[in-house]
Amino acid sequence: MSEALRVALVGNPNCGKTSIFNQLTGTRQKVGNYAGVTVERKVGLFQLPSGRDVRVLDLPGTYSLNATSPDEAVTRDVCLGKIESERQQDVLLCIVDATNLRLHLGLVLELIELGKPMLIVLNMMDEARRRGIQINAQRLSERLGVAVVETVAKSSAGVSNLLGALEADNFSVPATELTGLVGDHHQKINDILKDVVVFNEQEDKRTEFLDRILLHPVLGFVVLTVLMFVVFQAVFTWAAPFQDAIEAGFAWLGEQIGNFISEPLLHSLVVDGVIAGASSVLVFLPQILFLFFFILFLEETGYLPRAAFLLDKLMYKAGLSGRAFIPLLSSFACAVPGIMATRTINDPRDRLTTIFVAPLMTCSARLPVYALLISAFIPSKTIWGIFNLQGLVLFALYMAGIVSALIVAFILKFFQKDKSAHTLLMELPSYRFPNMKSIAIGLMDRAKIFMKRVAGIIFALSVLLWFLCSFPQAPDHATLPAIDYGFAGRIGHFMQPLFAPVGFNWQICIALIPGMAAREVMVAALGTVYALSAANDDAMAQGLTHLITAPGSGWSIATGLSLLVWYIYAPHCLATLATVRRETGSWKMVAWVTTYLFGLAYFTAFLTYQIASHYLG
Repeated sequence: MSEALRVALVGNPNCGKTSIFNQLTGTRQKVGNYAGVTVERKVGLFQLPSGRDVRVLDLPGTYSLNATSPDEAVTRDVCLGKIESERQQDVLLCIVDATNLRLHLGLVLELIELGKPMLIVLNMMDEARRRGIQINAQRLSERLGVAVVETVAKSSAGVSNLLGALEADNFSVPATELTGLVGDHHQKINDILKDVVVFNEQEDKRTEFLDRILLHPVLGFVVLTVLMFVVFQAVFTWAAPFQDAIEAGFAWLGEQIGNFISEPLLHSLVVDGVIAGASSVLVFLPQILFLFFFILFLEETGYLPRAAFLLDKLMYKAGLSGRAFIPLLSSFACAVPGIMATRTINDPRDRLTTIFVAPLMTCSARLPVYALLISAFIPSKTIWGIFNLQGLVLFALYMAGIVSALIVAFILKFFQKDKSAHTLLMELPSYRFPNMKSIAIGLMDRAKIFMKRVAGIIFALSVLLWFLCSFPQAPDHATLPAIDYGFAGRIGHFMQPLFAPVGFNWQICIALIPGMAAREVMVAALGTVYALSAANDDAMAQGLTHLITAPGSGWSIATGLSLLVWYIYAPHCLATLATVRRETGSWKMVAWVTTYLFGLAYFTAFLTYQIASHYLG
């Protein structure tokens, strides 16, 4: 069997490179990191019609091999063969946006100068034709000395031609006169464009019309706010039927399995520990996937760079760059990739500030906590005839994180030595209809990641917590639930005086400990704690929401609101703190982030509990 063909995808940001990668590899993708650096490494596999395996490496987008960020440095080093594990690349696939050849040919010429086997993929040809741009691909191939393939990645058009080119080894080392090219690239690009492209003088009226609205200093902010508002409303309302189905499914599973286990301790471990813990987290998977769907959808349309551009002035006044918008938006899904995405920020000052405030974005791991508490303490009713009150509260929690991030960034600005302004330069891609296949693959990846957390860390911690709650066992003639006599009960009662001013009972104190591993574990922990605290199976069958709002549970609306506010700020995620350490290379930065976040969490939860207790009882 012949050795797998090794292919590296190279291109400018927003050229459709990821869509090409997804069309080629489908779900056969793996994500990791390059050895010694934190830049993400995305590899996929597929087979050519002949059966030959192809290994595809999706490199970070770059405008030039003159790297200015860690992401771009990895792309440069792979192209130059400086990374040992990726030294052998059989061909560079350079993805080019057909609607913006003038910009993208700069990177093409740099790659040609390397003298390595290449194939140019002229992507977004449908959009180029719509604008009246005529490109002679054959003539372009002759001018560059490199094979050119036309594609429309979003609809898979032309992908078969790309496969054919790879099958036929239709790529070669560029001609000597091109690899030895020196001088002005701008002049060379102008000469090529005059020879191979016929431009229609007519403007792109669709992009012009949409930008007039979406980039308007007033209307643009209105649209952005409405978009975010709709997203958070949908997360609560659209996901509800799926959540009900999951909840019912786990209740049935627990009942069926429980019928076959007669030994009390084993029954408690399986039903109250494993199934109750996993159920209380998995039920929020639909909400997380809906949130990711909207983020991926907006990214695919080309809207997100425009949102960054729109927010640049506001973010600059707060001490951030407009480039921080996309890392911070990513942090709404998870702070770990959000912090890693700050590598695209060239200025070290802006990058460090973004890392500091990224954990304040309301990540998807907070959703299970928010959903539980909102469902328990906020009535499900309609406001003004159209707005769901629970969705409004969720929107307010997200906005609280955003406003807090801006305030923290504003304060940090006064402690920075470099007060100079940094101009935001970025390409605004054409608007395009989203590639639904790419969105589907992205959602599958996120679901897999979430499921792995449930199957791994959440499962392990649920079992460990069950053990701490169950042992030592209650003495004979005990008057309290068994959990009160276990290790976890003792720890919770020991911690409770510290958290009494913020309204937390001892059950919450227990759940906060495993919740440090990952925020959503807190809900699983509460599920286990209350399953073992329930007086009977009927009480537990009514659900965790019923148990925490039952009379005598120690929960009041003030406690619920306090815990909601606590989770806006508290750094309950060891993976986030580890990523801060890896990205900054400093334990001191980790200590600062942890200290200020816990300090904010305690202070704001204290104010919330005291005020709510006074006015709401």
